[in-house]
Amino acid sequence: MNRISIWFFAGLLSVAVPLSLQASEDEHADHDTHESEQGEVHEEGGVRLTSEQQEMAGVVVEPLQPRDIVNELRAPGEIQLNAYATTRVAPRIAAQVLERQARLGDSVEKGRALVTLSSVEMAQAQGDLLVAEREWGRVSKLGRDVVSEQRYTEARITREQARARVSAYGMTEDEVKQLVASGKAELANGRFQLLAPQDGTVIHDDFIVGELVEPGRVLFEISDESVLWVEARLTPDEAARIQVNAQATIVLGERQIEGRVTQVHHALDESTRTLGVRIEVPNPDDRLHPGLFVEARLEGGSSERALAVPNDAVLRSPDGDWQVFVEHEPGEFEPQEVDVIRTAAGLTVIGGLEPGARIVTRGAFFLQSELAKSGFDIHNH
Repeated sequence: MNRISIWFFAGLLSVAVPLSLQASEDEHADHDTHESEQGEVHEEGGVRLTSEQQEMAGVVVEPLQPRDIVNELRAPGEIQLNAYATTRVAPRIAAQVLERQARLGDSVEKGRALVTLSSVEMAQAQGDLLVAEREWGRVSKLGRDVVSEQRYTEARITREQARARVSAYGMTEDEVKQLVASGKAELANGRFQLLAPQDGTVIHDDFIVGELVEPGRVLFEISDESVLWVEARLTPDEAARIQVNAQATIVLGERQIEGRVTQVHHALDESTRTLGVRIEVPNPDDRLHPGLFVEARLEGGSSERALAVPNDAVLRSPDGDWQVFVEHEPGEFEPQEVDVIRTAAGLTVIGGLEPGARIVTRGAFFLQSELAKSGFDIHNH
């Protein structure tokens, strides 16, 4: 190899070495940046977080200590409509259904037209109203100086009674005003509408267009299902331990919904010899429906002290065991299996740990996610 070739290769090396060093430094910097955003997973199966990372992830650590646990009663229950937020819509006179304006499942607002009806009785009442309005118009225009006091009073009373009759039969105030303002006899045709008396959902509409319906026949049932009832059945001794406004938890599959006791019945069910306890539960996402069976967990009055953590602190491991995260050293968290004894009022009573152990009470799911990314298995360590 001549001297020129040696110089050429030496020049290449002088360029390549700094470039490779720079690439290595860039990769290391990227790795450090990535680690600053996420927790570091130990080979031993723990997660290490800086104080800044803990704050960003919302990780909270508290010493395990005895807590006051309210004794819990469990009872079967059934979701029911909130009768205080439900109304039925029915005609007050015999009528024929002409047109439907709402259907089962519709969300309606108060005052919305639901159905148009026609009635012979309504037609007669509407005609009487037009006659009474005309007579009152003449009498009131003449005044008391011209007509007798008796005629004046009779005309006024007849008019008010005619208005009251069509309103009682089902005409709305706007319909009455339109009829009187028009004064047209052809509008006294017996047609009228039934309106929604409240906001809610149509949960019943059992009728057919063209059908003749009797007074009191329920055409629509409307309910506000944002708050529902759960009727739990307890023995008289158990029911005696329940206080109105006590907290309750409703369990439906994997879901738990917090509610409160609003009523304790005073009459026994003749067939089951149990007392009903009514629980009010929110239903903002409309996933609860009347007729579903649930489990009701109610505060039973007395309490005891036991080692417990918030429910969110206890998670299922990949193999199905219960576990919590324990902080052995500042910022170093490891999963540890525990025994779940019972749950009550948002707390889980656990066994397998000594008092004073530093438990992650918030942010446990984040730590479990970090471990899952590493593929760590607690039983292999």
